[in-house]
Amino acid sequence: MRIVVPMRAVPDLVEEIELTADETGIDREYLTFVLSEWDAQALEEALLLKDSSGAEVVAVGLADDPEIDQVLYTALAKGADAAVKITYSSAAGSSGSAGLRTADRAAVLAGYLAAQPADLVMTGVQAADDLDGQLPSALAVLLDLPHVSVAVSVEEAAGSVTVRQEFAAGISHELQVQLPAVIGVQSARQAPRYAPITRIRQAMQAGGLREVTVTLPPARSTLIVRRMHRPEETGHAEMLAGSAGEVADQILGLLRARGLVKG
Repeated sequence: MRIVVPMRAVPDLVEEIELTADETGIDREYLTFVLSEWDAQALEEALLLKDSSGAEVVAVGLADDPEIDQVLYTALAKGADAAVKITYSSAAGSSGSAGLRTADRAAVLAGYLAAQPADLVMTGVQAADDLDGQLPSALAVLLDLPHVSVAVSVEEAAGSVTVRQEFAAGISHELQVQLPAVIGVQSARQAPRYAPITRIRQAMQAGGLREVTVTLPPARSTLIVRRMHRPEETGHAEMLAGSAGEVADQILGLLRARGLVKG
């Protein structure tokens, strides 16, 4: 079984986030980028399938994404069998400072997968810099493949995979999905494995990143972000000073003032 795991780097959320001049995205020029936590979960779930069934795992990333080489070498250090960096050509695919739109990202990945088919595509269910959760479903539509998102477990069966989805209140169910398919992974069955920096450096020294070029189709009608807004500040924390008894009295007074405690 050949598993392709699309990966991307996203802004480190400990950084100060600023908007672009036109307020349609975040300004990425001075940000630090890290592997998307959901893509790390997808890679781990793919590696678990490799451990259990001998599947081939291929990590792929878009060449224009910041720090993508580091992301792909990390995937190799963790156990991926190959890593591919995808370049693309098309005015519609111009990433700009705000990054590539989800629809165009899906089109680039679909172009690669059309030429290099996979039995299973496992991608993070969303990313911290968009949170729209549309990449897995958009990719499945373009490839005309079955799709399941919010997966927390993927296990191989004969010619299919058993996918467990988890919903609110701990409710879950299992689906039998025929291959090939696209899975949006929410979390892996275990925490993502650690790759020591020495192993990442070894992967870098060995090289092995393969480059592939695809051509984006003409721009399609899609959602366009017209403006983003900073969260409004509604108040500030109030620091309570004094002894434990004095602080307790202040807390009680605040609760009474808000009608939460009577007497």
